[in-house]
Amino acid sequence: MPTPKNTTTSFPRKPLLYGTVVVLAAGLLGFASYRATAPDGSPRNTGSAPAAEVSADPGAGVYPELAKLARRDADDRLATGRTDAPVVLIEYADFKCGYCGKFARDTEPELVEEYVKDGTLRIEWRNFPIFGEESETAARAAWAAGQQDRFWEFHRAAYAEGAKEKGFGKDRVRVLADEAGVEDLDRFMKDLDGPAARDAVTKDQEQAYGIGATSTPSFLINGRPIAGAQPKETFTEAIEAAAEQARATTTGNAGNGARDAAE
Repeated sequence: MPTPKNTTTSFPRKPLLYGTVVVLAAGLLGFASYRATAPDGSPRNTGSAPAAEVSADPGAGVYPELAKLARRDADDRLATGRTDAPVVLIEYADFKCGYCGKFARDTEPELVEEYVKDGTLRIEWRNFPIFGEESETAARAAWAAGQQDRFWEFHRAAYAEGAKEKGFGKDRVRVLADEAGVEDLDRFMKDLDGPAARDAVTKDQEQAYGIGATSTPSFLINGRPIAGAQPKETFTEAIEAAAEQARATTTGNAGNGARDAAE
């Protein structure tokens, strides 16, 4: 399969970390990524239908082992939404990725308004830099901004129209941090070059490789893989199906508990 032009970079395939079932999810991510970002003349999403179709069946395409990757950590500075939200969207992305920027500008804010604010959805970011040194710098910078509770502000500044074209060198990420309202810029610069930032980014990278992600953006919604900057409707359908499944599970567990108590 050819590598999509200007959208992804080839990497050594690393071992899948989460069991044999993940091989199927990895194949889905790889194919959907290619369909979503293929060069002209190749099979791709033409706009007439989403490249990643989501079944109305809440359980279709869901891998329980992947659902376990949600951290639900109250101290996670790179996440937004309730830790007990019934649905968790994990995003693996790169700040130099144009498709990631499209999702960040066009789709994510609407998902926040509709689902994060009402407690249905939690979004957890994973740094997945795949475009070289500047991608790595931007990823560590985002983590460093998060240490001063300005990750999402940095995220917004880095994905603003035209930001990617200015690059993500050291001087540039400092400017972005200032735009994001990072208070202590000297600490920010120290943090982004520190071992904690490098370890955090590597951990996220390894997780992405481990599930077979080969391009950005890649997503998991309660264990359902979705690849590419799909139309909003794709995410809406997946989130609502996952929320329905979570409600059904909760209701079933409550019913079982009541029956156990009665016995």
